[in-house]
Amino acid sequence: MKTLYSAKVTTDGGRNGRTISDDGVLDLELAMPKSLGGEGGDYSNPEQLFAAGYSACFGSALEMIAKKANVDLGDYNVTATIDLGQTEEKDLELSAILDIYIPDIEVEKGEELINEAHEVCPYSRATRDNIDVTLNLMIDEE
Repeated sequence: MKTLYSAKVTTDGGRNGRTISDDGVLDLELAMPKSLGGEGGDYSNPEQLFAAGYSACFGSALEMIAKKANVDLGDYNVTATIDLGQTEEKDLELSAILDIYIPDIEVEKGEELINEAHEVCPYSRATRDNIDVTLNLMIDEE
């Protein structure tokens, strides 16, 4: 693989710690959510960070696919929901739901675009066959 960009982030203290990128742009305190037995509060957590990265990356992949197809996405957005769950064996597991809003697009064309984006998005490729990922096309109802 030819490296195009490297991100380097260090986290001290796990889910109740601090995460800082080597350039200092990302500098966040983390807290375990109350639903996982933590204090919660106004702090981020790994699932939020993963959702932010996945939604941004998928959006860029969608833009690339739409550009090749000469399709204007309009004021589109991607919302990623990352769930942390537990298997019957008590192992922790992630799942992802991507709600992709594309205004003024025909359902068939929209589904084609998001399915193609899912094939090329690096986050989708990394999670393929590892976690459940659900893609939902959201359009304006007429």
